[in-house]
Amino acid sequence: MEEPGTVYFTGTAGAGKTTLVQAYAAWLKSAGYDATVVNLDPGSEATDFEPDVDVREWVRLADVMDEYGLGPNGAQVAAADLITIKIFEIKQAVQELKSDYVLIDTPGQVELFAFRESSKAMVEALSGDRSAIAFLFDPALAARPTGYVSLLMLAATVEFRLRLPMMHLLSKADILPADRLAQIASWVEDSSALYEAITAETPTPDLQMSTEVFRALESMGALAGTLPVSAKEGTGLEVLYRSCQAIFAGSEDLEPSHAPSEE
Repeated sequence: MEEPGTVYFTGTAGAGKTTLVQAYAAWLKSAGYDATVVNLDPGSEATDFEPDVDVREWVRLADVMDEYGLGPNGAQVAAADLITIKIFEIKQAVQELKSDYVLIDTPGQVELFAFRESSKAMVEALSGDRSAIAFLFDPALAARPTGYVSLLMLAATVEFRLRLPMMHLLSKADILPADRLAQIASWVEDSSALYEAITAETPTPDLQMSTEVFRALESMGALAGTLPVSAKEGTGLEVLYRSCQAIFAGSEDLEPSHAPSEE
């Protein structure tokens, strides 16, 4: 069996990672693909989320807090280190399910996923040659030029840290009015439009810094397109699939292990 495609969903807290993972898993299954959903957040409190592999079976944030007398932030750091010790057991549980896709819901705090050495070790253990990151852009922040550029910077940093191909997703696109979506689309299609929007929004004393940040991102090739997706409406999921396949198989369709039955 071909190695599964592994996608890590990450982004700032509240960007909608868990909801999108669930929606994309459902879309894949409706298209005839097996999808294994992995929860990698030991502090997840989602009551309607039933992952196929759940890190909380090995490490739970509440237990770490009680055992080590730590607050939530310290416990998150300790839990990440403890998960690393169990990572090969988690990997075995994922491999036993033999799926076409593995969708990994990462911790709500992006800094825990990207900037801890233990988290980097987790990614290295779970990733194969067919792996990618889906970085979610929170629409509340992405709707403003400086917020959009801030998310581009964060996404570029995560990509630099983890060294995996990355897709930019504008999550919860359904909550943005049409004119805002059109504006963001113009930034994606034409970097000069984004530059003009930044300079128009930035106070004069900060203009040089904003300009230099933009030029740095441009020279790095970090102004990649951002795909609008909506877990609520199901929009953008097929395009997300095609983006994944462009990374995993050069845009060729993965052969489903269980094709949908024909009526």
